[in-house]
Amino acid sequence: MPQRFMIGTRIRERRVLGGIRQADLARRVGISPSYLNLIEHNHRRIGGKTLLRLAEVLDVEPVLLTEGAEASLLAGLREAAGAQSGDEPELDRIEVFARQFPGWAQMLVDLYRRGEALERTIGTLTDRLAHDPLLAASLHEVISAVTAIRATSSILVETEALEPEWQARFHRNINEDSARLTEGAQSLVRYLEAAPNRDAELKSPLDEMHAFLAAQGFHLTALEHDRAGPEDIERLLEQGMQEMAMSRAAQSLTRDVLQRYLADARVLPLPMFLARVRDLGLRPDRIAEATGVGIAQVFRRLASLPESEIGPVGLVICDGSGTLVFRKPLEGFVTPRVAGACPLWPLYQVLAQPQMPLRMRLRQAGRGAEVIEAFAVAAQAVPAAFDRPALMQAHMLLLPDPGAAAGPVRDLGVSCRICPLADCVARRESSIIAEGF
Repeated sequence: MPQRFMIGTRIRERRVLGGIRQADLARRVGISPSYLNLIEHNHRRIGGKTLLRLAEVLDVEPVLLTEGAEASLLAGLREAAGAQSGDEPELDRIEVFARQFPGWAQMLVDLYRRGEALERTIGTLTDRLAHDPLLAASLHEVISAVTAIRATSSILVETEALEPEWQARFHRNINEDSARLTEGAQSLVRYLEAAPNRDAELKSPLDEMHAFLAAQGFHLTALEHDRAGPEDIERLLEQGMQEMAMSRAAQSLTRDVLQRYLADARVLPLPMFLARVRDLGLRPDRIAEATGVGIAQVFRRLASLPESEIGPVGLVICDGSGTLVFRKPLEGFVTPRVAGACPLWPLYQVLAQPQMPLRMRLRQAGRGAEVIEAFAVAAQAVPAAFDRPALMQAHMLLLPDPGAAAGPVRDLGVSCRICPLADCVARRESSIIAEGF
């Protein structure tokens, strides 16, 4: 088994050496014993906050639980080499290079990591500039104010004899338009300064909805009990109003998501569903068959479970137009905020094959060698009637790759604008990553 999949073994060894019971370690870290057992037997990939909490409780450096300093350096060099196009470096001499020139090797890895971070920033900026309606509105406000001031000042300059009453009126208009211009420009500057941050001040209603769900960890305890109903949904929306000042449009979107969450929770109650997951594993098709519900509903329910119970789970949903209407992120897989995602995603492939599930291993170009396991299916969201067609939604469940999964890996991108893949048959526009601005 590759070294990067042996983290669980090291965690178990450290726990045994420290004389800590598995249940006690799970409780102190804040995860379930069953999830820790899967980690220790290398059945679940681990990273991020959970790894840091485990290292803290076990009183070791996180790197000692992963691969060690030298192995981590070698892994970084291999990752950097794998991301390059053209002439490939001499991978058979990578260990000699790292041993003889560790400083240069570490600098190379650091530069690669910095390049990755810059790519993510470019991706976020491009996504915002291309798809954010609030940015377009802010720019329109600034341009409108500038145009109004220009028109009014031209009248004052070009009209030699102007009555005092009209002069005062035009001066007042210039003052009001200048104030509007100042406000619009300040808003635009705040937006651009916060652009690398997806939680910036200016948000679309869809962003507000996702921010509300993310604050809850995408798990809504208030809707999980047996007597949960519409009044609990309204209380959650009221909470969102008080804490996040959600707009009316965002409240409407969030209400729809909460109503669907409540319906899913009633069909698949939390205790029963967790028991099925423990028995069958994270296999949506088997869970759907055992519970008698659709695979898409199982996807949504898995994405609503606490991470402490089953580990990280991501979910992306799009409507028939391809617009992303729901995004629960998974580390290692980047999604654009609105539209324009990579057409190679299985999310779009299943739209042409309703009810036909698809399983695939994915890796996003330019994001290192991280492999994601994806499950996708398209299901009917609104049934057809004589006066309307059926409305479809495609669901894509994202899980960390278990490592032992067989099958090829599909390389794809986030969106064409920031994708470095060359000779892609699905490319819509040139890439600023590959060809420059």
